[in-house]
Amino acid sequence: MDSTAKNLSATVAGLAALILIGAAIWFGLDIGSTPTAPLTGEVTPVGTVVDRSMIVHVAGAVVRPGVVSLPDGARVVDAIVAAGGAQLDADLDNVDLARTVKDGSTVLIPAFGSGPQPASAADRFDLNGADAAAYETLPGIGPVLAQRIVAYRDEHGPFESLEDLLDVPGIGESKLSEIRVALNVP
Repeated sequence: MDSTAKNLSATVAGLAALILIGAAIWFGLDIGSTPTAPLTGEVTPVGTVVDRSMIVHVAGAVVRPGVVSLPDGARVVDAIVAAGGAQLDADLDNVDLARTVKDGSTVLIPAFGSGPQPASAADRFDLNGADAAAYETLPGIGPVLAQRIVAYRDEHGPFESLEDLLDVPGIGESKLSEIRVALNVP
């Protein structure tokens, strides 16, 4: 192949690449937002009527932020998948991917450098109204500690402040600071 043919071939390949990129931009395809983790699954477009029982708002570093439909018992990882996956800048190490999401809540996926995110008001639950299962959704709270919190509240009456949790065996200052953002005292 002579140099003219090689130049023509390279020019055609370059134009084809430009046309593909232009088409992606024109049709709104997000070619730079490949998930960082192998999160795959069923994606339900917003507005699609399906047999689902939860509606969750997914925001932050996801491909398609917005409202998604999820089945009961869905986890944060399911919400990310339903929003098209995580963006390249998603800091998934600061997200509890296994946490169960609640109907009407917001799942915020932070970008690198933004640090851990506090729970939204929709994700918070009443310290005096939560059951053991609700406490188990908090970081570092397993079934035994969750039951201790409920038993302490049943025995001593409603908590008046978040600091009252320090009286529960197994909860210290570091544990309290870890779960504080998710709790609410009426």
